[in-house]
Amino acid sequence: MLSNELISKIRRIEITTRKLVNDSFAGEYHSVFKGRGMEFNEVRQYHPGDDVRTIDWNVTARTGEPHVKSYSEERELTVMLVVDASRSGDFGTQNRFKRELAAELAAVMSFAATTNNDKVGLLVFTDRVELLIPPRKGRSHVLRMVRDLLVFQPKGTGTDIKLALDTINLLLKRRSIVFLVSDFLVEPESYRQTMFVTSRRHDVVAFDLRDPMEREIADVGIVALEDAETGELQWVDTSSAGWRQDFSEKVRLFEANKSEVFSSASVDSINVTTDKDYVSEVTTFFRNRMRRLSR
Repeated sequence: MLSNELISKIRRIEITTRKLVNDSFAGEYHSVFKGRGMEFNEVRQYHPGDDVRTIDWNVTARTGEPHVKSYSEERELTVMLVVDASRSGDFGTQNRFKRELAAELAAVMSFAATTNNDKVGLLVFTDRVELLIPPRKGRSHVLRMVRDLLVFQPKGTGTDIKLALDTINLLLKRRSIVFLVSDFLVEPESYRQTMFVTSRRHDVVAFDLRDPMEREIADVGIVALEDAETGELQWVDTSSAGWRQDFSEKVRLFEANKSEVFSSASVDSINVTTDKDYVSEVTTFFRNRMRRLSR
């Protein structure tokens, strides 16, 4: 049975995200992710002005009269939320933990999809596939996914993005929208090839979750840093300018490698941090993508 606190949290997320969708994202979502694929409708006789590239030569040869294939735009889309639940999500030095941010972002995109009458599914992963909810329509279905994201206790601790994307490639037979929500704290080369394959089959958008402390550590003396996924503990002297410079350089190289993987796979990414409102970042992403698609 759900606690009153959890029910209240789910309700708050629903109210907040539905308002954001209605006020800010619904129109942009439809413009960016409307059914751009074409679905076969029927074969009919050729009419002057029809595109000759749509001629069905088999039917034309059989009947002796030119026929063309008729297509209609696919309006209904399938959206798959692929959410990282590894232990590094239980970190946040500002307004919230990355795990909470992931749940709210997933809710926003789910309600945007529902408003567009699209089907939405959920895959939660760590170093294994933890939870799979097949795509369906409707508000109650979205609320169930939000609830599961908030209460789910994963068994794994690590991050295997390759496994998550391989699973999506096996599950989704038709072109879909894949929102990959993760902090991507894993070697980018480990998922490069699979991300390339997935982006050729589906429209992949990456939400890159961040916390300021992961990118820049202040001079606070000797501290113990724990790897959330492995439990490994390391003592470091943050007062050392050399250590801080080395840390910054490692972060810079890691970010550059990750960005290169996204770019080479033609995957759009949105940087979202625990200390800032994500609305402006998502809105900017929608508008930039609309401009790019309209060229």
